[in-house]
Amino acid sequence: MTRSLAGCSLGLALFLSMFGGAANAQEGEAVFNKLCVNCHKDGSPTQAPLPEVLRKMTAERVLDAMENGKMKAISQGLSPAERQAVAKYLGTAEGETIPQSAYCKSPGTIDVKAASWMGYGIDLENSRYQTAEAAGMTVSTVPNLKLKWAFGFPGATTAFGHPSVFGGRVMVGSQHGQVFSLDQKTGCIHWIYHATEGVRTGFVIGPDNKTLYFGDLHANVIALNFETGKELWKTQIDKHALAIITGTPKLVDGKIYAPLSGGEEEVNAGNPDYKCCTLRGAMVALNAADGKLLWKTFTVEEPKLLGKTARGTEMWGPNGASPWTSPTVDTKKGLLYVGTGVNYSEPATKYSDSLLAFDMKSGKIVWAKQLLPGDVYNFGCLAEKPEQQTNCPKNKGVNMDIGVSPILRTLPNGKRILLVGMKNGMTYGLDPDKKGAVVWQTRVSPGGLQGGIIWGSAADDKNVYYSISDWVPPKPENGGGVVSIDIATGKVNWRTPAPKPACLGMKGCSAGQPGAVALIPGVVFATSLDGHIRAYDTKDGKIIWDYDTLRDFDTVNGIKAHGGSMNGTGPSVAGGMLFTNSGYSRNPVMPGNAFLVFSAE
Repeated sequence: MTRSLAGCSLGLALFLSMFGGAANAQEGEAVFNKLCVNCHKDGSPTQAPLPEVLRKMTAERVLDAMENGKMKAISQGLSPAERQAVAKYLGTAEGETIPQSAYCKSPGTIDVKAASWMGYGIDLENSRYQTAEAAGMTVSTVPNLKLKWAFGFPGATTAFGHPSVFGGRVMVGSQHGQVFSLDQKTGCIHWIYHATEGVRTGFVIGPDNKTLYFGDLHANVIALNFETGKELWKTQIDKHALAIITGTPKLVDGKIYAPLSGGEEEVNAGNPDYKCCTLRGAMVALNAADGKLLWKTFTVEEPKLLGKTARGTEMWGPNGASPWTSPTVDTKKGLLYVGTGVNYSEPATKYSDSLLAFDMKSGKIVWAKQLLPGDVYNFGCLAEKPEQQTNCPKNKGVNMDIGVSPILRTLPNGKRILLVGMKNGMTYGLDPDKKGAVVWQTRVSPGGLQGGIIWGSAADDKNVYYSISDWVPPKPENGGGVVSIDIATGKVNWRTPAPKPACLGMKGCSAGQPGAVALIPGVVFATSLDGHIRAYDTKDGKIIWDYDTLRDFDTVNGIKAHGGSMNGTGPSVAGGMLFTNSGYSRNPVMPGNAFLVFSAE
């Protein structure tokens, strides 16, 4: 199954009762080998988790992924008995249960004045820069960081939710849709909310300090009571089966702004029988009080039937141009800035691989700066046999999305600049007051399907910091590194190569560093696919702290936890503590289910 396997919707007892004598593991193996094995194997272009990774999940979670989650489109041709057999073949009978002792003994107090890191980028400009006072650590104390507590996500093989900190609590989402509110000091559980799908976004707190907002991988925007976890409202912003929210919503003046994406369709197009493609990226505005839709603006026109492939499968377009990241807010001009991804099938459109500016009141696209025209791509282009490549566009592109939230900064001369990075290894300084005109552009890496720059950057008033992926699965020692760039000129200040991975020889080990970085005065934190999190001195890029998460952890919630590849939305820093996930199950990187908290005290 893909990187975002769904949460449970069936009780285990009901699930087991559905299995008749016909639905046995032998039949499940046969169905899996016929339908699924080409994706879930070493070297698969889809990078779907291997069978040994899927076997860490419960059978009910595997079944739900096929019936309600991101594998629904692939498995829709199977009978209920066949889906049940596959789930029984792959999954375990039951999962671990969090003990009652893991819950907080009292509600505790909420200190609204405590240091926080809310949302993805901390601020509306997405700087990912924490002040010295709020960070509670310095370049001299960071080398003293030690593990304070560890938390295990039950039944998970990926840990990718962006941790948010407020009022002495930590909120983090899980692969299977649980949202955990944890005590910042001890890790005890205040409450658990169950979303219908995985939760990768960060969390935003309302001005009342009582309402929490986030998005899930079923394209739901959800509002909860911060103290209790009670659902206040839930709005699905798109009904497409593969629509998701990966970028953290923004809350401004009583409105929630959420990006709509759907890269799973790009993956599903690797199946020559999949009707490619009908999902459109969009930006959406909701009333924060009740979740009612205010406006919705798609990035492409409505798809039309264009014909059929040589295999007889319908071809649709235009599509894609998904915004993957948290929008950046320009309060001066009343605009949202967001980067988009590729088109999944032809025709190519004018808003793919672009930086778009949306009017916050109307949703109108005010201007656009396309950084890579004609980028039309899907996973059918990576299929092994020509007859399996029928969904691949005739004029295929290179799949070089803008997967990084732009950062809005003001230069010493008063001029403003938007900082943007792409998967092709290019970084840009764009002028937001001249419709995205290029001020400078700097190549920091060769780029490729798995990087250059994938998840996120951070910037202060002088420099911007990027971690580099550039990983090539057959060559695990290649790729990685962190770079500092002057935001006024685009000049590279320093570049620190990735250390040689200690895990070489282990399946999934890589030096690549695709995860988002976090910044405090004097220090930038970056994670790695080899399981390391490192701190770099912003003066010269010297590594001043390095922690290897690739091991087992004793957890405060009694769930077995193991670290793995570190990828995705990146760490957070607040109140003298560093918060990060460890584990990513996309083949060939290393799965894990650990949430880790460090302190220098």
